[in-house]
Amino acid sequence: MYPSTAYVIRQANEDDQHALQRLAELDGQRPFAGPALIGEIDGRPAAAVSVFEGRVIADPFERTDVLRQVLRMRLGALRAYSRTPSLSERMRAAMHPVVAARAGA
Repeated sequence: MYPSTAYVIRQANEDDQHALQRLAELDGQRPFAGPALIGEIDGRPAAAVSVFEGRVIADPFERTDVLRQVLRMRLGALRAYSRTPSLSERMRAAMHPVVAARAGA
C-alpha cells in the first residue's frame, strides 16, 4: 500500500491533454472527451478518471491499483458534494414550514 504522500490527485487542465492521450493509448482505450482527475506518481501522470463517464485509464507499466481506487473514491466524493445543497438552501428548506405557518396566521 502507498503512503498518502506517494501520489497527487488533481483536476486535469489544458496542459494535460497530451498526458491523457498518452495514458489512453498505453491503456488501449479511447481518450476522455471531458474533464478528468489525474493521479500522479513521482510527479508523472500515471492514471486518470473521467468526471463524466467514471472511466479510468492508467499506465500499465506502473503500479496503479491503489491510485485507481483513490481516483474513483475522489470522483465519488466530488459527485456527492455536487449533489449536496448549499447551507443556505438547507436553512431555507428547514425554515419554510415556520415561515409558511407565520404567513397563514
